[in-house]
Amino acid sequence: MGTIPVYPWHLAPDGLATFRQLRARGLRPGGQPVVAQLQRPRRRREPLVAYLYRIDQAKPVRPMTAAKRAALERANAARRVCPNCRRDAGYRIPASLGMCTPCAYPEQQSERTQP
Repeated sequence: MGTIPVYPWHLAPDGLATFRQLRARGLRPGGQPVVAQLQRPRRRREPLVAYLYRIDQAKPVRPMTAAKRAALERANAARRVCPNCRRDAGYRIPASLGMCTPCAYPEQQSERTQP
């Protein structure tokens, strides 16, 4: 397998786009392989990489069906329920905490309730 071309950040040739750029145009890669990549250098870390796809081979984004929309709503609702206290937190539970903020930091909540 050959290597793919690497371009500096903001210097990709016309006709290529990142996944997000395709999505902004209402397109998706559609199974095509990555044809190139962009690299943005960073200090003391490895560079940021963005993969590029051909715009002319991209396909339209599939429309959202009622079943897909319902499944997404159920999944998002499940992410709002705290596994510790089983209440709807009113926001998506952060994966870093694994529970709602009052359960993760009970000492801060008790300080706020005292006069």
